Amino acid sequence: MEMFDSLQRQISGIRRIRHLGRVAEVGRGVMMVTGLSRLARLGDRVAIRGVGRAAMGGEVLHLSVAGLTVLPDDPAEGVAIGDEVELLGTCGVSPHAGWIGRIVDAFGQPLDDRPLAPGPVTRPVRAAAPPAARRKPLGARLETGIAAFNTLLPIVRGQRIGLFAGAGVGKSTLLGNLARGLEADVVVVALIGERGRELREFTRAVLGAAGMARAVVVASTSDQPALMRRRAAWTAMAVAEHFRDTGAHVLLLTDSVTRFAEAHREIALAAGEAGSLRGYPPSVAPMITALAERAGPGGEGQGDITALFSVLVAGADMDEPVADILRGVLDGHVVLDREIAERGRFPAIDLLRSVSRSLPEAASAGENALISEARRLLGAYARSEMMIQAGLYAPGSDPLVDRAIACWPALDAFLAEEAPEDIAASFARLAASLVAPDEAETRQQMSANAG
Repeated sequence: MEMFDSLQRQISGIRRIRHLGRVAEVGRGVMMVTGLSRLARLGDRVAIRGVGRAAMGGEVLHLSVAGLTVLPDDPAEGVAIGDEVELLGTCGVSPHAGWIGRIVDAFGQPLDDRPLAPGPVTRPVRAAAPPAARRKPLGARLETGIAAFNTLLPIVRGQRIGLFAGAGVGKSTLLGNLARGLEADVVVVALIGERGRELREFTRAVLGAAGMARAVVVASTSDQPALMRRRAAWTAMAVAEHFRDTGAHVLLLTDSVTRFAEAHREIALAAGEAGSLRGYPPSVAPMITALAERAGPGGEGQGDITALFSVLVAGADMDEPVADILRGVLDGHVVLDREIAERGRFPAIDLLRSVSRSLPEAASAGENALISEARRLLGAYARSEMMIQAGLYAPGSDPLVDRAIACWPALDAFLAEEAPEDIAASFARLAASLVAPDEAETRQQMSANAG
């Protein structure tokens, strides 16, 4: 019966009337279309058809009485004056429970060579966030499967966190571990501008069968046009909102907001907007914040969207525009450091530069004391590390540094641990790592470090 309902919805969606225009001008990556000015709306989709070539999609960027400015999905080679342009209108997505375990593109079409029927309700990919005054507060602390996030950087239900990292420091692996281990009913993964081969690698090797069993993957690869890459983020958010509205707790992983912003920059510049923020147009800030605000706690009777947004930071520049914009609207950020990755510790979390704004509420008084002590010792070691490694630090000069040196190997190892047990067991292991060895072992460790 469900199959017939889906077929009926598809038949009822067939257009009885087609609104057609014509290509009047092609150049500078965009084209002018006449005949549709009184019918089109900003952001509408169009189909461009010519003799001897397949139809090409496009999006309306600018409206005037004279005509429309359309950005095509693909290079405009082969488009001729007078080619037919059909107005398709707004184009949403229709997710449902059957999407779980599937890979789709930015329009909700399957990428895994299996049919995928639309759901009963079509959602716009660009929607408003839930009313701020009606949203629930952040929820309970979540099990993550990773010791650092179970203790020092807790994640709570409905929290939005940024993951800031350069290329090749283990960002995708960490996202995959959280997709498999973090408490959630449904996982929605947005892969924006990724290399084509990484899609299969991420779904097969990183997520695995266990991860895909509760996941919907929305992918737009790096060779696809900017319109598709930008839309992939919105589609993933719309899918997450669908499951949130059914009462589910959704984990949304967006990789990456940087490529979302770069795609928007291409589109905005083609529409005539000037670049200002290191080449990014002014509209990039509201575009990023609007995306982030759609995640988080839902309203009463709804579920929640716990979100991780990754940001590619070149040279650990946390003040570059995308990182700076996103950090201001999130409930915490995690920084992955290349130097930590190069010495072989994964996840390469720089704890002193990372923060979870769910603290101190997410932990008890005793747990907060352990977190503060761990940060204090790691901070003391970081401030003196150059002297310690050079053999210039004299044992006994500073009791806090002496204790930090003694505890550092155990604390550093703890940050790399998985957490198959519960949160209480993770805190017990953290407490054990804060117990310093005796003085003789401390001196021996310092001698080894100096050597």
